[in-house]
Amino acid sequence: MLKGLHSRRPAQLLIGLLLGIAFGFLLQRGGATRYDVIIGQLLLEDFTVVKIMLAAVVVGALGVHLMKSLGLAELHVKPGSVGTSLVGGLIFGAGFATLGYCPGTIAGAVGQGSMDALVGGVVGILIGSGVLAALYPRLARGVMNVGDFGDATLPRLFKVNEWVVVVPVVGLIILILWWLESAGL
Repeated sequence: MLKGLHSRRPAQLLIGLLLGIAFGFLLQRGGATRYDVIIGQLLLEDFTVVKIMLAAVVVGALGVHLMKSLGLAELHVKPGSVGTSLVGGLIFGAGFATLGYCPGTIAGAVGQGSMDALVGGVVGILIGSGVLAALYPRLARGVMNVGDFGDATLPRLFKVNEWVVVVPVVGLIILILWWLESAGL
């Protein structure tokens, strides 16, 4: 079923658009597009964002690995390095610290009419993307090659079935979610 989508680009774009709208709607309904909620998270006073993201990790991990196990999807792990993580983290962190939004919450906040997200966020994404594109040739020859770890995953590293890692991690995340809720965070 899903393999047939590889040859149908318009269907892929439509599904991506619909899932993006659903994602933005859920972020907005959960409160993650509100500046005060995000700042509350950064100040460790409001854990709404953490709970939304952890719940998304649980659903995503189970969904992706279930589809893979049923032969409906294939995973293609991108190679990485400490350097690429550092560069990406610095760019993400600079934008997040400056505006208080991440790319997903910017899109949701723009959708709800937040002008700070539209002007600061969208312009910031465009400027940041341009700066990265301009610096990429130099970064790719230098810092982005530091600490190459290829396409390693925990199941490959431990030579175990993916479910041996997914189930305990999902269980741990559910325990953390339960603890956050029971602690009133």
